[in-house]
Amino acid sequence: MDKETARQRIIETANRRYATKKYNPHKHISAADWRTILEVGRLSPSSFGYEPWRFLLINNRKIRDDIRPFAWGAVNSLDGADKVLIILARTDVTYNSDYVRNLVEQVKGKRYSTDSIQSQHFKDFQEHDLQLDSDRARFDWASKQTYIAMANMMMAAAELGIDSCPIEGFNYAKLNAYLAEKGFIDPHDWQVSVMVSFGYRNQPIKPKVRQQLSAIYQELD
Repeated sequence: MDKETARQRIIETANRRYATKKYNPHKHISAADWRTILEVGRLSPSSFGYEPWRFLLINNRKIRDDIRPFAWGAVNSLDGADKVLIILARTDVTYNSDYVRNLVEQVKGKRYSTDSIQSQHFKDFQEHDLQLDSDRARFDWASKQTYIAMANMMMAAAELGIDSCPIEGFNYAKLNAYLAEKGFIDPHDWQVSVMVSFGYRNQPIKPKVRQQLSAIYQELD
């Protein structure tokens, strides 16, 4: 594929990606396509490579029905989407947390020390550059990373001809409490960041209406 063809395909994919509000409940994503979408999420970049996310797929119909009363923005997805994914963000990603120690040692295969250059750089980054001085601030920072993974997964889905919809329309406290009550999360370590659904649309895609590039882009010379 030459460069110009690749450019056109990228823009076509971006135009095809549409926040789907109505899905066809009878069409299902193949196992191979779903693994590809998940793998793109897994391979997404994160700050310092600390991957502060988990992905919970709601397979059980009862769970979909349970969360419906406090997930108003997800109702259409709960009714028709083939996959409804809850993305969690880690609450305790700090230079000296057990989570970071385990990630460095068990995943990255490196030696961990709170006094290492990497750890101290991360400490300074969080405490001084970003001024993350509370659990809430650290969660918000981690939550930003999950949106990178979600966006990548949605674009990968669009490449495969699969539709998606990002979802923030739900009561976060109630969903967190529900997941904790059912034993799906430890609320001290994980909180809900966002939801996203995948499937096949049962509605036409409307042409995108966006600001002109000149209104949102500036070159600093």
